[in-house]
Amino acid sequence: MTPRAGAARLASPSPAARRPAAIAAGLAVGGCLTWNVSNVGAVAETLGEAYGVSLAVVGLLTTALFVSHLAAQLPAGKAADRLGARTVALAAIAAGVAGNLVLLSAPEVGVAAVGRAIVGVGSGAAFVAGLDLVRAGGGGALLQGAYGGSTMAGGGLALMVLPRLTEATSWRAPYWTAAGLALLAALPTLAAGRLPRVGHARAGVLRDPRLVPLGVVQACTFGLSVVAGNWVVTLLHRQGASSTLAGVAGGTILFAGIVTRPGGGLLLLRRRARVRTAVAGSLVAGAVAAGALAAGVSLALACAGAVVLGLAAGLPFAAVFDATIRLRPDAPAAAIGLVNGFGVLTILVGTPLAGLAFSLPGDGRLGFAAIAALWGSALLALRRTPIGADARTPQRAASAAAQPR
Repeated sequence: MTPRAGAARLASPSPAARRPAAIAAGLAVGGCLTWNVSNVGAVAETLGEAYGVSLAVVGLLTTALFVSHLAAQLPAGKAADRLGARTVALAAIAAGVAGNLVLLSAPEVGVAAVGRAIVGVGSGAAFVAGLDLVRAGGGGALLQGAYGGSTMAGGGLALMVLPRLTEATSWRAPYWTAAGLALLAALPTLAAGRLPRVGHARAGVLRDPRLVPLGVVQACTFGLSVVAGNWVVTLLHRQGASSTLAGVAGGTILFAGIVTRPGGGLLLLRRRARVRTAVAGSLVAGAVAAGALAAGVSLALACAGAVVLGLAAGLPFAAVFDATIRLRPDAPAAAIGLVNGFGVLTILVGTPLAGLAFSLPGDGRLGFAAIAALWGSALLALRRTPIGADARTPQRAASAAAQPR
């Protein structure tokens, strides 16, 4: 691709002294606050009985969280750049605790909707602040990938732990555990101490078109993997899988990222020149895997597709956010919030649309065919990103991502 006139340079962030406390705080914030993303879905039937509502209404509680989660991302990023990631992380923790206290107050769906919206502000701000804590602490691509793994672990563990814990205690288990984990994350965050602040950006990230292709890749990997994970259990169950097998396959889509997100960071650290090829391969693999789920040829092929889909979804994470931070070293947290916002918006829009596919011919397979097509289309966006570019040669990197300024 020929560089455009006035090409922008891909900056290399200034090296920061390693701050293990800040990195630990970021990992804790990312892992503990993302518990809230799946804690309601993990025990939807129990909550439906406690609130006296249908499962569809319980599902709206997750929607309420993701709406405010999305709304919080960019403002939280701007605040982290100006005030510091630690300050925003503590505010996110406070919102997470406050929202869950509201949820604990009464088994009423109206109260729950308000509480989940407050929690969503905390989880959205926490994702941005947590990754920015890792960056501010001197964590490179490998630790940024580890951060991505920690965010998957939080939601995945909630799916594993909460059903039995709720049976043993009460409907309040998803909320008191979430509040307790948020308070736990506050300990390393307070210990992180003062960190350098970026200050004011020279230009708003919303006016930077270079971030859009990165957002598209994030939408088609992170966003669509969550959409697929929400519906693959239903899809496989209708194809004849047992509830246990379907649940394991669905959980794999989330848990596989715990391995491949740090793996992508390690690849970026050791073989940066090969990262673009690896990300392209993961996009192809994810599209093929979603296509296998859509085909419905055999249960074994569908389950294998779920495993491959989860593995493919995690690998681009570190590369996407490494490129994001390098493109906007003057506003790294705001850029993180914008790029991840593409993924969250995809979850908000794509989850109900994929659910509608189950009312069409094919028992949901059309929805997974659409996921396959969209996942593959991210290859076009990848060509416009600086993923894998050598930060020491910004002129070459600009050829992939430059836009007139």
